[in-house]
Amino acid sequence: MAGTVLTLRTATVADIGAVDSLLARSYPRLLKADYPPSVMVTAVPLISRARPDLVASGRYYLAEDADGRLLGAGGWSIRGGLRGVAEVRHLATDPGALRKGIARRIVGSVLDAARDAGLVRIGCLSSRTAVPFYEAMGFRAAGSAEVTLAAGIVFPAVRMFRML
Repeated sequence: MAGTVLTLRTATVADIGAVDSLLARSYPRLLKADYPPSVMVTAVPLISRARPDLVASGRYYLAEDADGRLLGAGGWSIRGGLRGVAEVRHLATDPGALRKGIARRIVGSVLDAARDAGLVRIGCLSSRTAVPFYEAMGFRAAGSAEVTLAAGIVFPAVRMFRML
């Protein structure tokens, strides 16, 4: 994969299946070292599904190689309740394509788009696994969070923010 040419494009509704596949191969494998089996069995299957409204929002990006293989995805939304704040959403990289700058490129596009939309701050609910990545992108931890996914099922995360 050395020298892989990446194309970054905006996702469409037609990409939901490909995003589902990416999340299903990424999250279970990459999060395993940082979460107990109970979270891996209950919560990870729930977060490993594409969010159709996000994928179709015009604010979700796909990174593809020259053969059209989906190697990364991620997007953003305006965070409800906080004026001028965006939220990074559903960022994932194919486990076979880590450390190639894919997530960095996607988040760079997210930061640019949120800034262009007039927002001043961006946050994320990072997995424990992704905290070092987000710190390298200028985010700072603001504390632990639990994302309620269903009755009795929570995903432990880290709330992070940075200025745009």
